Amino acid sequence: MSDNSKKLFLLDAYALIFRAYYAFIRNPRVNSKGLNTSAIFGFTNSLLEVLNKENPTHIAVAFDPSGPTFRNEMYKEYKANREATPEDIKKAVPYIKQILEAFNINVIQKDGFEADDVVGTLSRKAGDAGFKTFMVTPDKDYAQLVTDNTVMYKPKSAGNDIERWGIPEIQKKFSVEKPEQVIDLLALWGDSADNIPGCPGIGEKRAKDIIGKYGSIDNVYKHIDEFSGKQKENLINYKDQVELSRKLVTIETEVPVDFEERMFLHEPPDLEKLKPVFEELEFKTLWEKIAGKPDSGPTQGSLFGDDSKEQTNTQFNTGNKKLEDTEHQYFLVDSQQALDSLAADLSVQKEFCIDTETSGLDVWNNELVGLSFSFKEGEAFYVPVPEDKKESEKIVKRFEAVLTDSKILKVGQNLKYDYLMLKRYGVEMEGPFFDTMVAHHLVQPGLKHNMDFLAETYLNYTPVSITELIGPKGKKQGNMRDIEKEKVKEYAGEDADITLQLKEPLLKEMKELKMTSLFEKTEMPLLKVLADMEFTGVVLDSKALGDYAKKLQNRIESLEKEIIDDAGMEFNVASPRQVGEVLFEKLKIDDKAKKTKSGQYSTNEETLQKLKDKHPIVEKILDFRGFKKLLNTYVEALPKLVNKETGRLHTSFNQAVVVTGRLSSSNPNLQNIPIREEEGREMRKAFVVTDDKHAFLSADYSQVELRLMAHLSEDKHLLDAFNRGEDIHAATAAKIFNVSQDDVTDDMRRKAKTANFGIIYGISAFGLSERLNIPRGEAKSIIDGYFESFPGVKKYMDKVIAQARDEGYVETMFGRRRYLPDINSRNGVVRGVAERNAINAPIQGAAADIIKMAMVGVARAFEEKELKSKMVLQVHDELNFEVNKDEVEVVKEIVKKEMESAVSLKVPLEVDMGVGSNWLEAH
Repeated sequence: MSDNSKKLFLLDAYALIFRAYYAFIRNPRVNSKGLNTSAIFGFTNSLLEVLNKENPTHIAVAFDPSGPTFRNEMYKEYKANREATPEDIKKAVPYIKQILEAFNINVIQKDGFEADDVVGTLSRKAGDAGFKTFMVTPDKDYAQLVTDNTVMYKPKSAGNDIERWGIPEIQKKFSVEKPEQVIDLLALWGDSADNIPGCPGIGEKRAKDIIGKYGSIDNVYKHIDEFSGKQKENLINYKDQVELSRKLVTIETEVPVDFEERMFLHEPPDLEKLKPVFEELEFKTLWEKIAGKPDSGPTQGSLFGDDSKEQTNTQFNTGNKKLEDTEHQYFLVDSQQALDSLAADLSVQKEFCIDTETSGLDVWNNELVGLSFSFKEGEAFYVPVPEDKKESEKIVKRFEAVLTDSKILKVGQNLKYDYLMLKRYGVEMEGPFFDTMVAHHLVQPGLKHNMDFLAETYLNYTPVSITELIGPKGKKQGNMRDIEKEKVKEYAGEDADITLQLKEPLLKEMKELKMTSLFEKTEMPLLKVLADMEFTGVVLDSKALGDYAKKLQNRIESLEKEIIDDAGMEFNVASPRQVGEVLFEKLKIDDKAKKTKSGQYSTNEETLQKLKDKHPIVEKILDFRGFKKLLNTYVEALPKLVNKETGRLHTSFNQAVVVTGRLSSSNPNLQNIPIREEEGREMRKAFVVTDDKHAFLSADYSQVELRLMAHLSEDKHLLDAFNRGEDIHAATAAKIFNVSQDDVTDDMRRKAKTANFGIIYGISAFGLSERLNIPRGEAKSIIDGYFESFPGVKKYMDKVIAQARDEGYVETMFGRRRYLPDINSRNGVVRGVAERNAINAPIQGAAADIIKMAMVGVARAFEEKELKSKMVLQVHDELNFEVNKDEVEVVKEIVKKEMESAVSLKVPLEVDMGVGSNWLEAH
């Protein structure tokens, strides 16, 4: 009988480390020294979750040994097909062990045995000692160890909450009476990840049926004559293999490890030991979670309360300089004489830094609180402005001459924000500009670009945190206007001073990497273009969207009834879990249905698309989800974002987010509007113009990425097809399927089109088969046929990957880089992601640069001709304009010329253009 007050948590280190690493694989966390901290961060978060939520009395972490285990001696091929451990995980483990040491948590590792054997042994011994044991792991093999006083504890992942698997959960998930039967189930089923052979022809579902009926493998062989056909033959022929599999999957519970309660006691962390590790890793937020807020006293607000062994100040310290350590003079400019003096000083500078202090981060719903300027290291000026907008405008206007002087370089961090705020107060800042955020995105696209990160990386300096001034995010967060001016002066002055200091090291790095031309001729002029687009905004027909919302709601309700009728039972159509149970347990539309790690059936879009032909209910569920997303994300949400002051929708275009250089948009994200489906096309109808004196013009690059592939690969057949103006997908289909273009069917063209775009993204035969819903063999034939038809493309791809392996990065024809630290990884999955990025980044990055160059050219031409028409949206390879009707022809001429001549390629750049009363008509 366990004592509920004694709770032992045993963590399987590598199971949690690998899970954390792969959770961040697409967007890894990297500190300023270039260390990938994803695995460390994810593991530490799981650990803190356990400590904080479960308050264990005892805890330990088990690691796998570096050498072989008894299973390798038993079966040499055990885990033989496992990919090599990613290098970033190998680097992470010593840090994780340091963290555990600082947390006073016992680390257990036993040569010859895996972590699950150690956990199995300790959980048994702990159970005998009256403990309730929680095995913290996502690994299903642990299910065999569950007892009345030992449970599996699966931490949060991918939106799933914590799961506790006791005996009832094991019975339900594995269709067994007793957890130990999971051993026999796994022995039949096998495990490709661990290279456990199992019995051929018996998968998860069949193994559950067999063990559910017969109870054990021994009983299966006692009743072998009840089986028939190939299954019986395999069970007999592979009996030794099944028996070996049973031994391999059985977790050893007699490992020579002692369970001494005092060694497992959960004690408060040693913050003095923990702090330098977290400082090196730059885990500032985690540190505050553990040690408490900097200004909250020694342990107040700490995760561990007053008993924490606090031997050091909780203030996070990177060893960097801080404001109090540096000589500086920040002046408060709050008199007319001081204003005049500052304006005069600024007018004779070659460059200065400008920063706006505001009441919040949203340009349109907040107000200006003050301006800060710096033109000399260690010196800055803060100009507070009054709450009254007219009075504020007078002060801003006082600096109009210097802010619009084209001979003075304006330096800033996220200058587009400052530009927009100043424009709201009547001043349109003129370039040249130097934006430190955009500069850093050019030289290090995969890292963070906020000022704190840049200051720590380039200046070894830690700026004052905004939370120290106005408190943490939330309802109680203060407003910059409520803070006394002397404090704001120090904060704002530091912002301007440090940003100015960042300019030189960033400029030096750009020069070394030959990126100054891209920065100065494209990115910085684009800053103003984007700001003007955001300021202009786009007109939204909210009434039309309101009407459409009602139609969509009716469609959704109607579909819901049809789905329930098809299912023959009431259930929540919006619940993925219930959808899975209806499709795969009640309707049995796929006897090989996969489950997610949380144990529920996978019903994501990719899965359901493959099953569309199996039952009418599947397409209806896909439509139901699509309409719900459309309704919630766009149709109902967009009208709420229309600005009351302007009556327009103002999205934000982001230059420093996407690693390839593509622009993204936020609040709202207009890049993801579903436009291809008929229902989604209704969305474009809602983007309209001010009145009947205006028209909507849309200009879209035709197949720009394929044209870039032709240019870069110099493949003769691809070049010829584009230069002859052929339908490239039909031309590709004719080549792949060895027919004349006249004989290309719609299905052939569809497959060729998917291959064309897939090749750019390094698609595999598996990926193409999934996308086209065709057998893998056919997909491989299409890819092989593609490379035979276009050998230059294959040659180019191999060359790019080889260069990436040598240099660690790829670059566009304009010098934009993407670093690929995993390109030489011994782990095939990790390396494969890097190889696909190596192929795609030079193409997608060049496409991004080309449309940016076109935007700058169009804006310049509009200004030169003093046109009233405005560029209002950029979405993927498309530019959209609100055009005065009497300027339509001249705008068409400018847009076509600037887009098609943005760069000279070996194939023509072509632009499709349309005009209408709304986006749909124009497109």
